[in-house]
Amino acid sequence: MRYIPLSGLSLRDIEYVVAVDDLRNFSRAADRCGVSQGGLSEQVRKLETLLGVVLFERSRRHVAPTPQGARLIALGRDVLAAARAMIEAARVQTGPLEGMLRIGIIATLGPYYVPSLLPLLRNAYPQLKLQLTDSLTLPMLRMLRHDELDLVFAALPVGGEGFHHAPIFEEPFLAAFPASHPLAARETLAMRDLDGPDLLLLEDGHCLRDQALALCGMPPRREQPRLAASLEMLWHMIGAGEGYSLIPRLALRHRAEWEDLITTTPLPDASRTIGLVWRASDPREAAFIEFARFLRENAPEGCRPAEWPETGPTEVAG
Repeated sequence: MRYIPLSGLSLRDIEYVVAVDDLRNFSRAADRCGVSQGGLSEQVRKLETLLGVVLFERSRRHVAPTPQGARLIALGRDVLAAARAMIEAARVQTGPLEGMLRIGIIATLGPYYVPSLLPLLRNAYPQLKLQLTDSLTLPMLRMLRHDELDLVFAALPVGGEGFHHAPIFEEPFLAAFPASHPLAARETLAMRDLDGPDLLLLEDGHCLRDQALALCGMPPRREQPRLAASLEMLWHMIGAGEGYSLIPRLALRHRAEWEDLITTTPLPDASRTIGLVWRASDPREAAFIEFARFLRENAPEGCRPAEWPETGPTEVAG
């Protein structure tokens, strides 16, 4: 077996390789890493020479890992995660919620919660610097697992082993109808009333879609439903008279100009639990729990604090 000295391996070079694998493009990988494309390409070639392995197939229009490259890149991700965990473990002694915190927020929450969240955090955590990402739940959980995020705001429960979570607040759902819809005139509604052909849903992958179906007591629809790619598009479809849907409470802020087009009706016992999710192995868990407690005590207007588990953070089942 050929001897490879560890002194020849660089964490930075592994970061370059992982960036190329993530983006499948040397130019974008160089931008992410803050280096020139030529410099990044040269370091990747040096690493390939050191390992004696071609990590990527390259052409003008195509970059993809070779089979052996894919296996080595996966090991490289583990090496980077271990190195970051070492740094974070050292920071625990001096305040783990100082400095950069990478947070993911589900797309149906982020635009409506972040405007009130940021001033709250600036006052309570003045040394904290935030890097925010909004996306769907599953992609953000993958980023969390690969140590590309530190925390994720998600609707609980979430799936996947190796995560802990703590509930923050309960966000009510309201039914939103075109003002001319027959159900808009009713003062009270039951969830079963929404099981009809006019129900609009978000596209597959949004947790809000699954929650809407579950709350209405409906199985996944076999017929082609009418879908929206985002919560904002869903709102505009309702305003255009295309149908009705469930809307989270925070998403109703600053929509006074829609009052003539859309009627909203409270729904009894219809809500979602928003919580924080982190890696069970993260040494900052105690600080994350306190962070969740702080957010729970400062639940946004229109939402109520979630019940706090007596046993502390909950292990996410696989």
